[in-house]
Amino acid sequence: MEDRHDLMNDMNARSREVFRSVVESYLTTGAPVGSRTLTRSLTEKVSAATIRNVMQDLEFMGLLDSPHVSAGRIPTELGLRMFVDGLLEVSDLDQGDRQKIDETVGKSDNNINTMMDRVGSALSGITAGASLVLTPKHEAPIKHIEFVSLGADRALVVLVFADGHVENRVFTPPIGQTPSSMREAANFLNALAEGRTLSELQTLVAREIKARRQELDVLAQDLVESGAALWENEGQPYERLIVRGRSNLLAEDAEAADLEKIKTLFDDLERKRDIAEFLELADQGEGVRIFIGSENKLFSLSGSSLVVSPYMNAERKIIGAVGVIGPTRLNYGRIVPIVDYTAQLIGKMISDRR
Repeated sequence: MEDRHDLMNDMNARSREVFRSVVESYLTTGAPVGSRTLTRSLTEKVSAATIRNVMQDLEFMGLLDSPHVSAGRIPTELGLRMFVDGLLEVSDLDQGDRQKIDETVGKSDNNINTMMDRVGSALSGITAGASLVLTPKHEAPIKHIEFVSLGADRALVVLVFADGHVENRVFTPPIGQTPSSMREAANFLNALAEGRTLSELQTLVAREIKARRQELDVLAQDLVESGAALWENEGQPYERLIVRGRSNLLAEDAEAADLEKIKTLFDDLERKRDIAEFLELADQGEGVRIFIGSENKLFSLSGSSLVVSPYMNAERKIIGAVGVIGPTRLNYGRIVPIVDYTAQLIGKMISDRR
């Protein structure tokens, strides 16, 4: 961070204006910017040769790069990071974008996952990028738990929540389970569960099993202790990752190498490989964060950028996140307020429901 501040301090007014003009033009067009183009846009009237010298200095500083020998310049990842941190002007949220988000989140729907699906689709449509939405696990108190055998190695747990939400999860039970052991396990959990959320129940079960071990049949105890039925993805506070708008990144004019990188990114997302890297972003404080290219391990191979913001419940606890993925030449000034507003709106909606 200090190195970036030093670089910014080393730049005079002319260098800053040239640098800003190159980056803004690149973010708009995606094309290298030449010195002759800049002579028409700078406030100070200087020759193309003077601008070329400034651009060479900026290239030496690692802020600009030449994709071809005779071409203009484009910003490097370091240059984009410096621009985002020090020169980016974030615009007010466009009224049209605000209306689309309001309409998406404001639709009456008791199913939070359905609403999150709509949010993902709306974000990808508004931003022309791919959207990521981390949905929270259901936090309403549990009303009832029931186990149903589906075969020798498959069973179903039915979770009924106090707000009427019902979840059915198929799992592999410990070997040797019988209908009676499943009833006993369900009775044990129901006695503990009423009025508690899944996360609260998880904390309580281990302690109660230890204290009341003699009261439980061995098979029922195995079923309760396994936790496989209730605490899928143990340790992760999120239910699922929704990805929408993949086709927005697979542009027809993209080069084959870029397409392969993007496909690798989506393969990783589908398999949730390194997804912990993304999950951690939601726990690193309030507000929008921007990750450019290799700054995030998950997106380094594709050279993509991520704009992400967490959202919170009524207790100001981070319970999920929304984000937009796109090429490094994202329109950051427009996308930052879109992601920020969406996250705040989702948090308010979830808090109001609670």
